[in-house]
Amino acid sequence: MVPDFTRNLLHWSESKNGRKMPWKSESDPYRIWLSEIILQQTRVQQGLSYYEQFLRTFPNIESLAVAPDHLVLKQWEGLGYYARCKNLIRTARMISLNYGGKFPDSYLEIASLPGIGPYTAAAISSFAFGLPHAVLDGNVYRVLSRYFGINAPAQKASGKKLYSLLAQSLLKVGEPGVYNQAIMDFGAEICRPRRPLCQSCVQRSDCVAHLRGWVDQLPVKAAGPSKKQRWFYYFVVETLDNMVCLRERTGKDIWEGLYEFPMWESRQAATEKEIIGSPGLKELMGKNKFQVVGWSGVQTQQLSHQFIRAQFVRIRCNSLSASPNHFQIKAERLEDFPFPRVIKKHLQDPVYHISRQN
Repeated sequence: MVPDFTRNLLHWSESKNGRKMPWKSESDPYRIWLSEIILQQTRVQQGLSYYEQFLRTFPNIESLAVAPDHLVLKQWEGLGYYARCKNLIRTARMISLNYGGKFPDSYLEIASLPGIGPYTAAAISSFAFGLPHAVLDGNVYRVLSRYFGINAPAQKASGKKLYSLLAQSLLKVGEPGVYNQAIMDFGAEICRPRRPLCQSCVQRSDCVAHLRGWVDQLPVKAAGPSKKQRWFYYFVVETLDNMVCLRERTGKDIWEGLYEFPMWESRQAATEKEIIGSPGLKELMGKNKFQVVGWSGVQTQQLSHQFIRAQFVRIRCNSLSASPNHFQIKAERLEDFPFPRVIKKHLQDPVYHISRQN
């Protein structure tokens, strides 16, 4: 027997048709997977252009699997959360190697791929292969929390298990893809985070949050960790022959695989005198004479658990010695490299004020 919630939801979907997006009604698992990865931590309006450009550049798994990392990262530039992109590359190569370029068609195999969690595995398996697995994203958590009056935070294991069992019990097994799309559309269009359209909601007569005045209080979110504060001071070194210095970010820190100007990180905001005398600049310049000719304003970038403040120091010198820690390129080639958003923003509008250290 189909629950009233599910029946009303599907009726709403049939009459309203939900959001218009190019990947809806898509059965190609590659396209579904790509859209789901892009839309993690990304608004639909922003993600749409990236999705379309990715498909033009990498129309199938094989084309993505053989592409050099830096070209894929360049396509991703500006989306942030670059671990998504690196897992996209790893997964494409794993599917190419282990599955002959064909996406696996079982939930467990899909869920075992890098960067694919329960939600994405459920979306791919239900939309592409018609498998009965309910999706759980922010829209779904919100709808279920309000309709059933659940105050358990979805971020905690106990709450996640509760929502998972409930979502699976409401799934229409014969049409899992239709149901999953409907409940996500419903959360985005009707049961919105702010100013939900309760008066036009087909579920309002049975919605616990609406009946008890809890709409603004649900869903409950668990308190997250405080953000780590970081200060990055970038040295934009320009030589007389129009060369600039770059380095690739390596290790297990943020932005691995992206490029940046040589940089000194401070535990707190630093003065110009401290920056000029920093170990980072001394290591970069060595015995070469240089002149600091400009300072940018402070740029910021907020990550999930970190807050970055960046300042760019413009430096001129005759030449630079070769170093294993950085390389030199012609300034006009900067646009060929993938950069973190805070650097890309600076490159789009590189405003400097005159140094006060002369």
